[in-house]
Amino acid sequence: MKKIIVLVMLLAVSSAFSLTEKDSISGFTFQRLAMMEDFDCDACGCSASGGSMGFSSMLNNNFVGLRYFKQSYTSRDGIFANSPWINENFNTVQAWARIPLTGRIQISALLPYHFHERKLTTSTASISGLGDITLMGLYTVFETKKDSAVFTHKVNIGAGIKLPTGKFTEANNLGSVNQSFQLGTGSWDYSVVSEYVVNRKDLGLNTTLNYIFKTQNKNEYQYGDQFNYAATLFYLFDLKSVQIVPQAGLAGEVYQTNKQHGLDLPNTAGDILFGKFGIEAGKDKLSIGVNAMLPVNQNLSSGKMEANYRWSVNLNYTL
Repeated sequence: MKKIIVLVMLLAVSSAFSLTEKDSISGFTFQRLAMMEDFDCDACGCSASGGSMGFSSMLNNNFVGLRYFKQSYTSRDGIFANSPWINENFNTVQAWARIPLTGRIQISALLPYHFHERKLTTSTASISGLGDITLMGLYTVFETKKDSAVFTHKVNIGAGIKLPTGKFTEANNLGSVNQSFQLGTGSWDYSVVSEYVVNRKDLGLNTTLNYIFKTQNKNEYQYGDQFNYAATLFYLFDLKSVQIVPQAGLAGEVYQTNKQHGLDLPNTAGDILFGKFGIEAGKDKLSIGVNAMLPVNQNLSSGKMEANYRWSVNLNYTL
């Protein structure tokens, strides 16, 4: 996993030294801000409401929209080696937006509503309600200005905050391997992010790095910090009346150990690498996107939890 992280970082750094240009492709900006991979929440460290599905759109540079995403897990129903395996489904409907304040500064927001289900051996547990709201500021530190160069480059940095608006219920964690069966963390969490995008005509590469600092909630429970990284290739087919952008890449998540009353909790750390692919299509001010993620390699909760798949669909309106 460390080798993969280093490879992604080297890819972003090495690409930054390529020749540059500014290239306008279509009415859409084609400069994705897929920031905050998994910023809203995660698989092992809160309410599983973001899951590296991305923070924004390939087509809509500034937008408001709705997104639904689903995550499927299998985990032990208990902390013992012979505890039975159960199925868990995490569902989220999310209002999301990215709004420009100036030419270099944008603000982004996520407002999730969760409805999660856990199929136990003797019953089915379910929870639903408002999740943790995320706010973020983004700043463009570099963007190619030369019109005649071969490549265009863009570098963004940002910082965000996640508010404890989702309910945290301590009883949901008792005897459970998956500590993510919650509507929220109950804590104020903070994030720093960076993104690098390089384009050559209709082909582009987006790389992101994101670190989330998680704090202790009023129940003295603290989810472990989280590091996310991703690299996505994309291509724009401009068919005049319709723009289509297929995309494919890798996304990874690394979770630190959770704590309660200041003590480390066993089987709460982990890491996972996903293969991701999807497509977006836009016409006039509307666009629709579908994305899916499948695990390539994972070690969650010392092997006591497995991610099966994630997928999402979104509808956006360009501002």
